[in-house]
Amino acid sequence: MADGPSRDRPGVPGDEPPLEARPALAGERDRTAAGFTSIWETVHRGATHMGVRRSLRTLLKLNQKDGFDCPSCAWPDPDGRRKTAEFCENGAKAVASEAMTRQAGPEFFARHPVADLRRESDYWLDQQGRLTHPLVRRAGGTHYQPISWDEAFALVGRELNALGSADQASFYTSGRASNEAAFLYGLFARQFGTNNLPDCSNMCHESSGVGLNETIGVGKATVTIEDFAHADCIFVIGQNPGTCHPRMLTELQKAARNGCRIVSVNPLPETGMIRFKNPQEPLSLLGPGTEIACLFLPVRVNGDVALLKGIMKEMLAADRASGGRKLAREFIARHTEGFEALAADLEAESWERIVADSGVSRELIRRAADLALESQRMICCWAMGITQHKNGVANVQSIVNFALLRGQIGRRGAGLCPVRGHSNVQGDRTVGIWEKMSDAFLDALGKEFGFEPPRKHGFDTVQTIQAMHDGRVKVFVGLGGNFVAAAPDTHLTSEAMARCRLTVQIATKLNRGHLITGEQALLLPCLGRTEIDRQASGQQFVTVENTTGVVHTSRGVLEPASPHLRSEPAVVAGLAMATLGARSHLDWQSLIDDYDRIRDHIEPVVPGFAQYNRRVREPGGFYLPNSAREGTFATPSGRARFTVHPIPRRTLGPGQLLLTTLRSHDQFNTTIYGQDDRYRGISGGRRVVFLNPEDMRRLGIGQDQTVDLVSHFDGQRRRAERFRAVPYAIPPGCAAAYYPETNVLVPVAAVADGSNQPVSKSVVITLEAPARG
Repeated sequence: MADGPSRDRPGVPGDEPPLEARPALAGERDRTAAGFTSIWETVHRGATHMGVRRSLRTLLKLNQKDGFDCPSCAWPDPDGRRKTAEFCENGAKAVASEAMTRQAGPEFFARHPVADLRRESDYWLDQQGRLTHPLVRRAGGTHYQPISWDEAFALVGRELNALGSADQASFYTSGRASNEAAFLYGLFARQFGTNNLPDCSNMCHESSGVGLNETIGVGKATVTIEDFAHADCIFVIGQNPGTCHPRMLTELQKAARNGCRIVSVNPLPETGMIRFKNPQEPLSLLGPGTEIACLFLPVRVNGDVALLKGIMKEMLAADRASGGRKLAREFIARHTEGFEALAADLEAESWERIVADSGVSRELIRRAADLALESQRMICCWAMGITQHKNGVANVQSIVNFALLRGQIGRRGAGLCPVRGHSNVQGDRTVGIWEKMSDAFLDALGKEFGFEPPRKHGFDTVQTIQAMHDGRVKVFVGLGGNFVAAAPDTHLTSEAMARCRLTVQIATKLNRGHLITGEQALLLPCLGRTEIDRQASGQQFVTVENTTGVVHTSRGVLEPASPHLRSEPAVVAGLAMATLGARSHLDWQSLIDDYDRIRDHIEPVVPGFAQYNRRVREPGGFYLPNSAREGTFATPSGRARFTVHPIPRRTLGPGQLLLTTLRSHDQFNTTIYGQDDRYRGISGGRRVVFLNPEDMRRLGIGQDQTVDLVSHFDGQRRRAERFRAVPYAIPPGCAAAYYPETNVLVPVAAVADGSNQPVSKSVVITLEAPARG
């Protein structure tokens, strides 16, 4: 790939955000999460974007049993009684963004050519408000223009039916889509004839699903939210709850107050894992807050296998010294396989390599091992800091090994918890959004709807990008999301989208992914989570699944932003009817008239959904079955598997650093709410790179110096321009910067072994003088 931004190359202008007009400022970071500042941000954003009364009405229904599910993260709601304000600052920002009164209607798009919109920042695009009408950019056109729904559906049907093969289309899903919309979407794609169903999980927790299914037979969390109150030790690994899952801090606070020892494993010390002032407790806001983590392990970027092997090596030595009384020997003998191979591998690993590659001292490793050995009920949580590496599956399976040593799966207060980052990403996968669903699922789907689903595995996200770029996929349909910004290798992904005949985006608001289009482009506006969904039989609700496998309802409370909006299920059904015609014997319109009928079809197809319509109407919903949570393992042998993994080789050359990408506290995924990150002391901009002070001295980089980040992969160079160097508490040889600005550095071919997930947390870079002044 050529060095330099794609917008300087013909054909794909503006495929990355513009450089900031003013540099970011680095100052003092907040040392306590939430508190008065969080309350102010919640009130300020709500009043600014929605108005005071509208904001109050909306937020009081957020995450309530008779309200709507937060459109941001997938952290579970309390099983029992809920607080009046059951939301966090970032959830309130997400609602304010979706429900803002500002609108981007046809007049807006008449004033702004697509080429001009490409030059605006992600933050500016989000601030323009809600989409109100279906829009089309015709071949050779410079603007989006209004189009009727019938014309839009007909255009999609013509283009899809003109393809030489159904596999020349790809149907992407964002985690925000409801179970009902996702199930219909997967059905539509398969009745059309393809399993090309990439989703955002391909980019976030694919490594978790692969790693867990191979070892414990279930690809989801094995805990409930109530387990956190009963745990006596919680390891939070490669995760930043304070920014990415802020409501998790409430459960960690409860656990800490109960005497639970919490361990934070992360390259950067994150504010949410240091102290927390709960906005729900007015008196505590005046004090210092609750200490969350009692131990911080500053692991190198991608040093987790080395660290976990070190902890387990200490645990194994202590067990042998005690005559076999420290590990769960009976559990290991009765319920697992592969222990002896793991033990031999741990004994053979050198401490010199463990300490060097993890970046954590042996003393800290020993302290972590002692906490794990003393624990009777331990939970291990993780997120993208574990999964987005070449050895992401090995990282996940190393955590499984760690939990199995003491039998910390399948009992109260203990288990594994991959924390999902988007509110229904797990539910979408459950109801069929995957490029390689099982034969059992496809058999049930075919039986329910009277057709033979395709059996050939489809394209995942990375394969879809490559297929579009190679001309093998000619139509891209996106059910939500910001594909161009979220995907790796921004330049190549942009080129790939531009080579399509048609790109279709179903969305609530404008984002960068709508501006890098195929020859023709449709922008189809849909209802948001906050809005009332009225169909022929009356008001509807949809359902979602959270991190712990609870399926529950979501009912919007606001009038739709425009009378021209359609619900996501209605848009999917419209596309299906226009495309499939008489080839589908399904009455798609009847499903939209009453969503109960969609759920009636899901029930016999997806295991665990018996009496779906009745059970989901119970306040709080229901838990899906989870064999590992119950202490049994759905593996071929019926046993949980210990696995052996080598410590990944660090192959940095002179002047090279290993970059991890991360969120600011003022964003959710690729949606940018503002230019500040108070938890890291950053204000007024996002193009900063966090560096170890010793590395800065060694490389001759001064504080606030402007540098370009250049990634290196397989002889290729990719460049992200003009980042301000900020000294930070990060291990030597490591760097960190915000995405999506740094996604341009992530090669599409750099993927995790076994899961094909992009390695956005392991990018080899150098720092260079700016290519442009």
